[in-house]
Amino acid sequence: MALPKGLSSILTKSPSDTVILSSLRTPICRSYRGQLKDAYPEELLSVVLRATLDANPNLPPEKIDDVAVGVVLSELGGSKAARMAMNHVGFPNSTSLYTVNRACSSSLQSIATVAGQIRSDMIGVGIAAGMESMTRNYGSKAIPVDRWPELSESPVKDARDCVMPMGLTSENVAQRYVVGRKEQDEFAVESHRRAAKAQSEGHFDQEIVPVHTRFQEVDKQGNKVGEEKRIEVTKDDGIRTNATVEALAKLKPAFKEDGASTAGNSSQVSDGAAATLLMRRSTATELGLTSNIIGKFVAATTIGCAPDEMGIGPAIAIPKLLNQLGIETKDVDRWEINEAFASQSIYCVRELGLEKDWEQGKVNPDGGAIALGHPLGATGARMTSTLLHGLGRSGGEVGVVSMCVGTGMGMAGLFVKE
Repeated sequence: MALPKGLSSILTKSPSDTVILSSLRTPICRSYRGQLKDAYPEELLSVVLRATLDANPNLPPEKIDDVAVGVVLSELGGSKAARMAMNHVGFPNSTSLYTVNRACSSSLQSIATVAGQIRSDMIGVGIAAGMESMTRNYGSKAIPVDRWPELSESPVKDARDCVMPMGLTSENVAQRYVVGRKEQDEFAVESHRRAAKAQSEGHFDQEIVPVHTRFQEVDKQGNKVGEEKRIEVTKDDGIRTNATVEALAKLKPAFKEDGASTAGNSSQVSDGAAATLLMRRSTATELGLTSNIIGKFVAATTIGCAPDEMGIGPAIAIPKLLNQLGIETKDVDRWEINEAFASQSIYCVRELGLEKDWEQGKVNPDGGAIALGHPLGATGARMTSTLLHGLGRSGGEVGVVSMCVGTGMGMAGLFVKE
């Protein structure tokens, strides 16, 4: 039976394809008390960049033309620190680097941008990465305080709403689209259950690169206690294996007194990094690396929405992407939709008609950001790594990564597993 035209097109191999040879990440750990709290974002970046070279020993480092690094909270000094980290682990001076900031989708944007560079012959080989230490850079750096004063009093509500706390946008989605507290807690518990099962069964082992770093205990007030020690971090540490709906129901609303979004049904503030190696298929053939190909990047898209309900982003970005490619939701084997908040995740699953896919474990089968964490600049590349390795285990071919984006946007990218 012939495949539909759109699906056939994205599954057909071509020398001009943008292929992926590796997609790796660090463990994702809780900020402030997790095992990576004392690591620097560029330190985590150096780990995944070094691992990318190690995973592709037949690729000379000088063949890597450019590196794009998604980074949100430390963007001012991030480009310099990222370049230092890249040089530190053995990349030559001929490899250039830049940073990308599209908030929560920064490293998915890095992947799309590097793919665009490859397709336009600007480069032959590139790495799309992301890094974030929310321990070091969250809080006051999340919202600019030194900005044009007129914006704060703008008569345009959508302009003022661009600095609305993300938790309030979650509450808006819950209220406007009728997503109750109980179902949000149930969704969160299921995210932890899936992530705990995936971790215990070793599903993350191939995508995770161990991090050797320093760590010092802190007390309940956040004060350092004891001596600093060296540790090896090998696993995500935000997964709650014993999460229950009853326990989450006891948590107070985090953003609004009568709200439904809590610390238990929202994404975790996290630290981590990830990196994906891309090149043209013809380049992989020339370098004798075709056996290393694990997938290909097909396309990505972005779209805007009202800033005060930014969580609906995937529900409008995904249809735009699928229409662009001439395929339908039934053609997708696995979905990674970022769980910024349970409220918006539930809404997007409903709006996209993916309830059965969720129940059958095709949407976030190994859990999502509620359990695994959301290190802003690294999340897109982390999700891509989880997607590609997950498709490799399940035998599926087509996968989609999507997330809502702060200030009111959605982004979605489509990948094919080989």
